[in-house]
Amino acid sequence: MATDLPSCMINGAVCGGSTIGSCNGPLGFIMKKRPNIVLINADDLGWGDLGCTGHPLHKTPHLDRLAAEGLRFTSFYQGSPVCSPSRGAMLTGCYPPRIGFDSFEGRGVLFPGQGVGLDPREETLASALKKVGYATMHVGKWHCGDQPEFLPTRHGFDHYYGLPYSNDMGRQGGRDTYPPLPLLSDEEVIEQQPDQTGLTARYVQKSIEFIRANQRRPFFLYLAHMHVHLPHYVAKRFELESKNGAYGAAVACIDWSTGVIMAELKRLGLDENTIVIFTSDNGSRCDFGKSNGHLRGTKNTCWEGGMRVPLIVRWPGKVPAGRVSDAIVTGMDLMPTLAAIAGTRPNGKRRIDGMDLSRLVLGKTRTSARDTYFYYRVSGLYGVRKGKWKRVVASNSYVGGGSFEKGLDLLFDLDADPGETTNVAGAHPRIVRKLDALLEQCRKDLGDSIAGVVGQGRRPIGWVPWPKPLTEFDANHPYYMAMYDLGDAG
Repeated sequence: MATDLPSCMINGAVCGGSTIGSCNGPLGFIMKKRPNIVLINADDLGWGDLGCTGHPLHKTPHLDRLAAEGLRFTSFYQGSPVCSPSRGAMLTGCYPPRIGFDSFEGRGVLFPGQGVGLDPREETLASALKKVGYATMHVGKWHCGDQPEFLPTRHGFDHYYGLPYSNDMGRQGGRDTYPPLPLLSDEEVIEQQPDQTGLTARYVQKSIEFIRANQRRPFFLYLAHMHVHLPHYVAKRFELESKNGAYGAAVACIDWSTGVIMAELKRLGLDENTIVIFTSDNGSRCDFGKSNGHLRGTKNTCWEGGMRVPLIVRWPGKVPAGRVSDAIVTGMDLMPTLAAIAGTRPNGKRRIDGMDLSRLVLGKTRTSARDTYFYYRVSGLYGVRKGKWKRVVASNSYVGGGSFEKGLDLLFDLDADPGETTNVAGAHPRIVRKLDALLEQCRKDLGDSIAGVVGQGRRPIGWVPWPKPLTEFDANHPYYMAMYDLGDAG
């Protein structure tokens, strides 16, 4: 255990070491072991892709069991409909524009070798937990910057194993647009163009090794899958069993990996003191059916289907089992909520947008402290939800990378119309005015490129001079696949 951990704070939430000490924190824990935290984040998995959310073809018994034994949220939103901003928002508890994570040198997500990424001065969930004695590891997709200054090991994670960005950002389908896809261990490239078919199994192995090595101290594991992002390289056994092609096989692989981790936690006697959270970074593209269920829109849009995703939280005896909640929760809330449950809090040096919803998660209340959520894509502010009302002032489409139409006048009652089919703006002018005022306040704070407004509350993105890609193609290198054969990209 580190020697510089904070000592117990009377009437506070911060206590050093593996137990929450004699002080009474906000959750009333006294002399109890800090819970382990396992955060599982799928890639491009839609709101309706699981059995428990109604998909007719996907079998997800392990995730369905997780939901049956825990709490499932149906109005959970990530901070963006695309991956880099979403992941940065979830880790820091900030809307993407707050941390300069809305545009990456004019691009919607980060690409190999860019000189921008998550500023090391930003506090992450990992760095907050590390302050109170947690062992931390990130396994899987990072996508918050591939330069050394931006890697997970510079953001509170003791160790890292995975791909620094999307699995379609290697040499594939006859295209040499990108350098060879790197697989990293901590900050070292250990393999180039790895076998993606077996990568999830390797992620599970590394996750299990980390859990076993840290079973006697509190740990935080952040497992970010490459599935179901294109291209779909999936182990043959899952493809043979799938009723929805390679996409359904990728969903099944995520489910299997969850089952393996849950079984290991139980075998080690850690099940009762481990919070397991499952979610996705943004909605599905819906190339293989209605993966977003009854919700309108897809990945890369600010309709519900682009930003509302599954959230399941399980902690036996602490989180109410078998409950479904429609309370508004966001990915940004996970950072302060999990920090509070662990007996700490964000350091307060930088403003965050996430809210501590631990009382909601732990069943102390059924009402979320959050009732407002703003829809951002890149630097554009597309709408706001407050309670059941959603105001849309601009729309965008996936075609052409996300062209937008501004000057819209839309209002939806999401309780009665979650599919956003009926505009009721004309019938509720007072609600429209109220929501427009909220949008104007948000523009002043975080900005809005559609309206040409630069926010006053933005912080700069991390930047380094002279960036370079992690790999370079070498015709003599013994790659597993020098050129991946699938050309799909997402």
